[in-house]
Amino acid sequence: MKKKMTLLCIVCLSLASCSELLQVASQVGSSMGTGIGGMSNAENAAGLKSALDVGIDAAIKNLGKENGFFGDAALKLLLPPEATPIIDNLSIIPGGKNLVDKAVLSLNRAAEDAVKEAGPIFKSAITNMSILDAASILFGGHDAATNYLHKATYHSLKAAFAPKVNKSLDKPLVGNLSVVQSWNSLMTAYNSVANSVVGQMAGLSPVNVNLGEYVTEKALDALFKKISEKEAQIRTNPGARVSPLLQKVFGQLDKK
Repeated sequence: MKKKMTLLCIVCLSLASCSELLQVASQVGSSMGTGIGGMSNAENAAGLKSALDVGIDAAIKNLGKENGFFGDAALKLLLPPEATPIIDNLSIIPGGKNLVDKAVLSLNRAAEDAVKEAGPIFKSAITNMSILDAASILFGGHDAATNYLHKATYHSLKAAFAPKVNKSLDKPLVGNLSVVQSWNSLMTAYNSVANSVVGQMAGLSPVNVNLGEYVTEKALDALFKKISEKEAQIRTNPGARVSPLLQKVFGQLDKK
């Protein structure tokens, strides 16, 4: 009886080991084998990651220069929605319009300044993408790679990017005033009115906004938007494929 039980255990262990070996072999074969478009998955993954590198470089170059945000109507940072009461009541704030203009310019200068340091943080996230994930994403939608990157890394990027944004917000950028100082001047001027008897009678409410969080989210959203645009170009426009690898890998999509 003991011999039969021992034999049964050996058979079970052997089957389990075979199953694991087959699974490992399957994974290795998939990563090194032929992809959907006829090239190896490793080549497809390299091409996709190269495209993301190109997209990130282009985004940082466009957004990290002066007026990269401020001069782009689609990406220009305005005051947070919570500041609407301030905008609506500028006439009761001494020098209100000038303070708003300085605050808006400072927000955009902070975003432009912070973006310059985002490259290494953003690019490091690309290495976490597996060969199999990258190869399958290549043949996805026009922004499949950007969507994958957004879902997989947004929160960690936000946590890593926030300190750089906050540091930038504290820099003297406009008129020797930092963004925080410009915003605090505007918010203090408004809140002094909102908290007064006249302000309370007018139904005004004090405003309190976390500028660091607001600018961080807006800056990251802009980066992803620019990367998505570049990805779409590389997928659809052969002229945007700036290397032989990109031409070879993304050329497969032209045949679909």
